[in-house]
Amino acid sequence: MHEEILKHLFKQYFKEDCLAVIQLPQAGSDRIYFRLKGAENSAIATYGKDTKENETFIHHTKHFHQKFITVPQVYIASEDKKYYLQQDLGDTSLYSIIKQEGISENVIKHLKEVLQQLTYLQIRGAEHFNFDTCYPIQEFNRSSMFWDLNSFKYYFARVARVHFSEIDLNEDFHKLCDYLLDEPNQYFMFRDCQSRNVMIHEDKPYFIDYQGGRKGPLQYDVASLLWQAGAKIPYDVREELFDYYSKKVSALILINKEEFKERYYGFVLIRMLQVLGAYGFRGLIEKRSHFIESIIPALENVKWFLENIKLKIDLLELTSVLQQLIVSDAFKVEKFDGSEKPLKIVVNSFSYKRGIPEDTSGNGGGFVFDCRGLHNPGRYEPYKQHTGKDQHVIEFLEAKSKVKEFLESVYKVIDINIQDYLARDFENLQINFGCTGGQHRSVYCAEQTAKYIKEKYNIDVKLKHIERELQGQFI
Repeated sequence: MHEEILKHLFKQYFKEDCLAVIQLPQAGSDRIYFRLKGAENSAIATYGKDTKENETFIHHTKHFHQKFITVPQVYIASEDKKYYLQQDLGDTSLYSIIKQEGISENVIKHLKEVLQQLTYLQIRGAEHFNFDTCYPIQEFNRSSMFWDLNSFKYYFARVARVHFSEIDLNEDFHKLCDYLLDEPNQYFMFRDCQSRNVMIHEDKPYFIDYQGGRKGPLQYDVASLLWQAGAKIPYDVREELFDYYSKKVSALILINKEEFKERYYGFVLIRMLQVLGAYGFRGLIEKRSHFIESIIPALENVKWFLENIKLKIDLLELTSVLQQLIVSDAFKVEKFDGSEKPLKIVVNSFSYKRGIPEDTSGNGGGFVFDCRGLHNPGRYEPYKQHTGKDQHVIEFLEAKSKVKEFLESVYKVIDINIQDYLARDFENLQINFGCTGGQHRSVYCAEQTAKYIKEKYNIDVKLKHIERELQGQFI
């Protein structure tokens, strides 16, 4: 269904046929992204069930374009606003560069470019901006802050079983809100300004995923960028970059730099709490490995903050909670490492000509998924000598079969058993993918499923391509 609608939109806008629809890896949201390719053009397509959120992104993007702020162009949207096409900015995010290079001179150059663009987004972008279009909330007010603070309390602190007085902690939350609400808040607040949401295209930074933006103060976004846990920017570099940002802000509006920086650290604190709440929900509750892995560096930020920053307000109960968290045994990496569990998962690809693989564990259970309903690249000469691990076979399957929809259903089914097996300390689970020759479709599905399990559960998966091994081709 997605493919037909997206191809129609592509043809309608570009006046050429869409030759490939490739689903992209899903991020933290429920939106689904695709790359569409034609002979001359490409685009990124988004499918989102929340039409109000989609309309918000489209509105914000058109406004920022008029202000010459570097955001992707939105080309066209479906009538029901569930689908839209936007400019293809490639696959290189600032975060991917940081992971590859560390905090190099090149990365610092990009960060300064981002900070300069951020000031225009926040200040010039707020001029004549209709904040009534913001969704799900129009302003970073006390209610907005308490959503984040309560998420931290219930999804992280409670789950970690730290001790606190509900009344005293709530009073500290109000005190922190009062302190932050004294800061001018008539600007556009990106809300999630971090390096994953900055694409580097033609050596320029472009902002993405700002549909959650709202009216708010300036310092929150720079705190989000410079204190991103996974980026691990050295603390002295953070100071240097914040001073650079302050200079760019003061070139556009009048600020008291000393007060501006003092209150900045209050926004650093509330952003850290928001992040821990998100990691608690996505990681500790939903068990998504990427969020679990980010908990330790996030708590390292908290530790440095407690040791080096003194706010003008006393937050005794909140400080106690944070001090308990940074020394808690609950957040040692191995605590959430699925490899400590006894569960061993075997993922096989096989040929139906030889039959379904035997479960040698003696468990007698597991899954068998039939891939023969997917379009077979093995029918075509260019693919016959290759496998589901080769890039052009992968592109064939993702563009010309419903393999992504097939695997989405597979993941929903196997998640139920994996989570139950982990909870009950079961030891073995076998997952099999079969096709006619055991070479293309089953190999691709086995590879993708093994990768999915490793990333989500951090479990060591044994991957076997039975047909290839029988032929002496260890792929």
